[in-house]
Amino acid sequence: MLEKTEEKLETERPNRKEMTAQKLAKLFVSVCFRNTFLEDLHAGFGPFSKTGDYSDVKVVTPDREIPWSNLSRISDEEMKKLMKECVDKMYTMLVRIFEEGDEDFLRLCVEQNKKALYEWDEPKITERF
Repeated sequence: MLEKTEEKLETERPNRKEMTAQKLAKLFVSVCFRNTFLEDLHAGFGPFSKTGDYSDVKVVTPDREIPWSNLSRISDEEMKKLMKECVDKMYTMLVRIFEEGDEDFLRLCVEQNKKALYEWDEPKITERF
């Protein structure tokens, strides 16, 4: 019985490469996606829903009412700005780490993003990618 438990733990425990990939994934997302224009989009007030599913929330404009579920929450211009910033940050990070071997930059990124590295859920493989 103990052998089966140890065997199960070994197969569930990520190896060193998996752990490194998990930490890098969280670091890259924190640096290159979360800490971007997305923060500006996220700032402000969110709606309140008595039902919890937002079916009772609507946005009132001068010409109509839009149910929350039909509302576009980000404009094309905002999406373009966000994606451009993310791509530029990711490219910069990859060049500095992998081409220039900038270990000080990597250490600084890790130091400034400890919450993401140690408090966020561990990433999982996306099966349908």
